[in-house]
Amino acid sequence: MIIRLADCPSQPWKNGLGRTREIAVQPSVDGGDGFLWRVSVAEVDSAAPFSAFPGIDRQIVLLDGAGFTMKLDDGRVHALTTPFVPFAFAGEAKVDVALAGGPTRDFNLMVRRAQARGEVLPWHEPATRRPDPATVLVFCARGSIDTAGGRLHVGDAWRPPPRAVDPLTLCDGALALVVRVKPRAS
Repeated sequence: MIIRLADCPSQPWKNGLGRTREIAVQPSVDGGDGFLWRVSVAEVDSAAPFSAFPGIDRQIVLLDGAGFTMKLDDGRVHALTTPFVPFAFAGEAKVDVALAGGPTRDFNLMVRRAQARGEVLPWHEPATRRPDPATVLVFCARGSIDTAGGRLHVGDAWRPPPRAVDPLTLCDGALALVVRVKPRAS
């Protein structure tokens, strides 16, 4: 299934201090926090703190803009200024933000820590690849990508069907953010 970012409505952050577009969530929930995993694209246009998500592991990836510096309550300071490089942190962390320039957009993965673990992998070499069974979403961050469901352009995402065997083709200059989620071992 192909998801067009333009079809994902902008909605307020949980804390009301920013905007996000939810691309996919599993299981589907209406505005609740009962998800196993969630993928979104956030618009950061002010130095607002991030929303808290207790029990959630997060990964964030700068898509465009000058980025920002994240000051976490565990003492870490991270400059999210290099596009397409994932950064992981705990959802319950208090995160203050200082913009490096103007507004930015970032890609976000949230996974319920007690039930699963997730990762965002940048794929950027022109090639044909097969997503593995843990792949739940492929996001086109740059260029175009051919999938079994059709062509992705910047901002589009593809949810592979269960046990997908069809390959993806990254066209010249394409960059995919591949989201993998695996259940935690009991």
